[in-house]
Amino acid sequence: MKTIFTVLCGLALATGVKAQIPLLNSYPAARATIYMDFDGQYVSGTSWNWSGPITAQPSGFTPSDINEMFNRVAEDYRIFNVNITTDSSVFLAAPQYQRIRVIVTPSYQWYGSGNGGVAYVGSFTWGDGTPAWVFSSLLGNNVKSVAEAISHEAGHTLGLQHQSAYNASCVKTEYNPGTGSGETSWAPIMGVGYYKNLTTWHYGTNTYACNYYQDDLAIISGSPNNFGYRPDDIGDTHATATSVGFSNTGFATSGLINSGTDKDVFKFTLTTPTYIHLNAIPENVGVNNSGANLDIKLSLLDHKADTIGQYNPASLVSASLDSNLNSGTYYVVIEGTANANFVKSESLGYYTLSASPLTTLPIHRFALSGKATDGMHNLSWTYETDEPVKAIEIQNSKDGVHYDALAQVGPGAKTFSWKPLTDNAPFYRIRIITTADEKSYYSNTIAIRDKDDNKASVKVMSTVVTNSIITNVDKDCNYQVLDGTGRLLQRGKMVTGTNNIDITNAQKGLILLRIQGDMEATTLKLIKQ
Repeated sequence: MKTIFTVLCGLALATGVKAQIPLLNSYPAARATIYMDFDGQYVSGTSWNWSGPITAQPSGFTPSDINEMFNRVAEDYRIFNVNITTDSSVFLAAPQYQRIRVIVTPSYQWYGSGNGGVAYVGSFTWGDGTPAWVFSSLLGNNVKSVAEAISHEAGHTLGLQHQSAYNASCVKTEYNPGTGSGETSWAPIMGVGYYKNLTTWHYGTNTYACNYYQDDLAIISGSPNNFGYRPDDIGDTHATATSVGFSNTGFATSGLINSGTDKDVFKFTLTTPTYIHLNAIPENVGVNNSGANLDIKLSLLDHKADTIGQYNPASLVSASLDSNLNSGTYYVVIEGTANANFVKSESLGYYTLSASPLTTLPIHRFALSGKATDGMHNLSWTYETDEPVKAIEIQNSKDGVHYDALAQVGPGAKTFSWKPLTDNAPFYRIRIITTADEKSYYSNTIAIRDKDDNKASVKVMSTVVTNSIITNVDKDCNYQVLDGTGRLLQRGKMVTGTNNIDITNAQKGLILLRIQGDMEATTLKLIKQ
């Protein structure tokens, strides 16, 4: 058959040809069905046929394009008890009053050129074969835009109006454009999601009025659609945690955050002290977690379920940590979280969690130092890297345990200065995010107090040590060396200038160097290899 190409917005679109459609299903156990129809369709006898039958041409998209669109749409509907499919036989076998066909086609002329898609609100339950439409040619045949339109038009069939934005004078923008930029940018699916990374169901003002709120999740899952949510798959507490075996290669697992209160808790046991990398990644279709619906917060708990640390990068939707752990039982908690652009209750979706033992670190000789001068806190750091650096984040803390992001600087930065208004958060550390797998690495911790002029400033030459710890201090001070469990290994005194602390007899793994000041102690974490 001869292939005819029509060029639209700089992209070539094959028309009149039925490509091989991959047969995909997001949740075969569900009876309710949303069918993404890419191979053309003859439509007659529906509410759209005011001018007679409609012959919708095939979309012309490649199997790879269709796979990406399917994955994007499937993730939008992942939390619901509904199957997203590209298989017409699955659609035809679904209950008549719990199914909808979304036709993706370049054939828009029968309707007009004003919209990228169109649907009748509530038609999912009509049972008369009335489809929804996405006009791919009017969307420039852009894969993301077409996928966003499929989810949007299917949302109309499930009873949703547009999510609209209003200014202080109640003047309406019909399609809420969302907010933010980059990986954590967000827009509502029922607004306009073409230009933002995270697109989710939303509780907000809809097209009716500036004081009329629409709860997308409640409408989709409720009557008359009546398919609800998928069941929770992972226990929410350490008592009901899902066990995952930690082998010589670590472990890999997955789960679904299906409500704003859902927490997935996993349990693993280490038989020997291990330096591990944990990585939680939301379902996505490409670089920078494109197409994700979930912004992840990852927490690590000890055997008593006490929190060791929480990880939620401000500019990323994935989360990871590297930590030296002693033998014992640990818990990992995965949950959706808010960011600057959207709320926690709308951070929902599928994710994968993996753990792997590490032997060498891509970021090494990572040392932070700092001092206070005339009320300014001046930080500087050095490091060596075997991987490209994506971003550097400065963090501070009130207690030296729970850290918040203070600022983010460029990959080449080596200094940071600011003037804190209070002396309540004197602890600092630096977090480096690498480009490869977006892993995180942390510097040593320092404390800077404006009022403690007699406190020694200590700089450790490297956070990764072998047989000795080399330090530089600006005044005499006492120190202690402890292992990762807090057991005292040795103590002594450092003098002004360079010091060499022998740790030949210490076991490999986490080493703590505690510097005792007149008013408080500062503890630095080191790794002995």
